[in-house]
Amino acid sequence: MLAFAIFAVTFVVALIVAVLYFYPGSAKRSTIPGMDPSDQREGNLPDLAAAGSMHEFLIYLHEKYGPIASFWFGPKFTVSIASPELFKEHIGPFDRPPELFALFEPMIGKNSIQYTNKSDGRSRRNIYDAPFGHESLKYFYETFNELANELVKKLSGVPKDEHLPLVENCHAIVIKGLTQTSFGDYFKDDANIRKFCHSYGICWDEMEASLTEGLPEEGSDRDKKFKEALAFLHGTVRDVIKQRQENPTVGHQVFIDVLIENELPESQILDDCISFMVGGFHTSGHLLAWAIYFLATHKKCQEKLYQEIKEIIGSDEVEPSHLGQLKYLRQVLDESLRVSVLAPYAARFQDNESELGGHVIPPGTPVMHALGVVLQDKELWPEPKKFDPERFSAERMTQRHRDAFKPFGFAGKRICPGQHFSYTEVSVFLAILFRAFTFSLVPGQVVEPKHGLVTSPKEEIWVTLEKRD
Repeated sequence: MLAFAIFAVTFVVALIVAVLYFYPGSAKRSTIPGMDPSDQREGNLPDLAAAGSMHEFLIYLHEKYGPIASFWFGPKFTVSIASPELFKEHIGPFDRPPELFALFEPMIGKNSIQYTNKSDGRSRRNIYDAPFGHESLKYFYETFNELANELVKKLSGVPKDEHLPLVENCHAIVIKGLTQTSFGDYFKDDANIRKFCHSYGICWDEMEASLTEGLPEEGSDRDKKFKEALAFLHGTVRDVIKQRQENPTVGHQVFIDVLIENELPESQILDDCISFMVGGFHTSGHLLAWAIYFLATHKKCQEKLYQEIKEIIGSDEVEPSHLGQLKYLRQVLDESLRVSVLAPYAARFQDNESELGGHVIPPGTPVMHALGVVLQDKELWPEPKKFDPERFSAERMTQRHRDAFKPFGFAGKRICPGQHFSYTEVSVFLAILFRAFTFSLVPGQVVEPKHGLVTSPKEEIWVTLEKRD
């Protein structure tokens, strides 16, 4: 009887331990403060959906629990950090937790570099980084200048009181800039760009909707519409590859040439082309739109930028040597990135047990980098919602922790590969547009952000412009 009692007690204890280990409950796997799961299977995903976005959820999380906090992403114990000091501690990890970005797999594909870690991820970055590095950028200035001047010519015929859709125009020029410099002559045909953008928009909108509405049911109208649009994107990339193979490049290689030259599997090329387009379109397109919006609502800043452009560039084309001299333009871009919270978060993980902020991080735990929370931290940025490019003057930058401003992430080779491309493209477009026009916001609008993987305006922004002498 005693032996049976011992067995029974042992069995019950083992059962309790197993339940606590496998069920995402209040039993902490770490000393990090944070949320218990609100749902057995979904963890804190219902709380995330109720907050409206991952960024808004992380704001709540860190306001309640401090700079390092935990929550459950479905059944996965997850940590989030929101301070420059903690960012610096976590600068080493390379690998990105696939489960946190699985939402976008239907669009960018399972073979995307987004989900590639370890040696394969590093190998791909070594191949892919060169077409977007400093040496390659100098070949893109001619295209950027040409596209910006074409837009100036088009807008010069618009009456000064006519309302213009800002986001639409910004996306159009940025998409041309990325596709023509990275994918060859196929996208010099405006009809090809329009068709591609239409299908791309359908796919992206579906990915954004899936975060709060869930994935569409198999065979539903929503599912069919998405799959048709994605098939068109893949067909377009195949056409680009075929055209490039039939007309080999002479001289400088662009991104698509590098993929073809390395004889990568078609599935990988398709997925990585879509992945880089997602990054290029959304980051640069919305950065350009937000920068013009902020300048349109801050006329003194707009005039100061114009004077700098006039003094340094004059009536010439924008050249690589100009960008280092356009210091105020760079301040405008950095403050636009900060106020808009363009890229709200990133994430990494390590296979081994580690320590962060004095806490033990279990192996394989996703660690969110709450970039947007830090970019709006009033201790680091007084009046954080206020647009003030002077925050990024040389004098004031030295007063802050160097990791307080990392809008493109910071984890070594996993930093956004297109950051230099984005800065260059948007700088050229801004310089030429503001040399030609004064921008004003159409009165009566309430411009609000919509936080997703990239922060965009909830609705179109309408502006008017007046041609400068």
